[in-house]
Amino acid sequence: MSTAIRASSILPGRRENIELHTADGLRLVGELALPADRPPVATLVCLHPLPTHGGMMDSHVFRKAAWRLPALADLAVLRFNTRGTSSLRGTSEGEFDRAVGERYDVAAAIEYAEFAELPDIWLVGWSFGTDLALKYGCDPAIAGAILLSPPLRFSTPEDLATWAASERPLTALVPEFDDYLRPTEARERFGAVPHAEVVGVPGAKHLWVGDAETVLDEIVRRVNPAVEVPLPRTWDGPMEAGDVSAYADRTVASFADTPVPQPGD
Repeated sequence: MSTAIRASSILPGRRENIELHTADGLRLVGELALPADRPPVATLVCLHPLPTHGGMMDSHVFRKAAWRLPALADLAVLRFNTRGTSSLRGTSEGEFDRAVGERYDVAAAIEYAEFAELPDIWLVGWSFGTDLALKYGCDPAIAGAILLSPPLRFSTPEDLATWAASERPLTALVPEFDDYLRPTEARERFGAVPHAEVVGVPGAKHLWVGDAETVLDEIVRRVNPAVEVPLPRTWDGPMEAGDVSAYADRTVASFADTPVPQPGD
């Protein structure tokens, strides 16, 4: 009997806690999710929203990606906490560095994916994570990047010029009612990258609350086009339920005026 896939649904997969080690000597905590009984066809390396205001590896779109996409789309999903960031998985060493020291975090994640021989590595950045992808993600090992709610806050014209000189696919999913960059302005700003694809998402907001399924569909459409989208909204096999209550206080805008507490504060 088919069961509806809900926010807390965990579909079958192989999931293991991992550690990343940065060139400047930090240990970052993370998780790698893989299809249960077959190799992945492509890989998502997830770069989360602003950690000082609630962003982490368990931010809801990335959590749902890790819980669903290995089963629904044959994808590997690598999530991790950037320096100084906490989630239920733990706290990564170091301190938030305003997109400077985080260059080593991005490099460590890409290196891990390469060392693990994960296929067709794509970066998926969300908010602050899009700046990290733009600044540090145009790497020979990367097949392309997908940007969710890009604010273009820390990235520079020089970063866009680097992507413009690359043939790597770059897609920006921009909410119609984003707090920081809306579709019309995004198309103007990303005009510096002639091959960039800017997709306005009607009715959506910066946090993608209520629109996670749309985001996952758009990611899969580009990363594994052999999979039919929209993805199934029901599941016929075994299913577990995850605890999403621990993050109720983190459903805030990434650049909200009031920081949210970290686990254990």
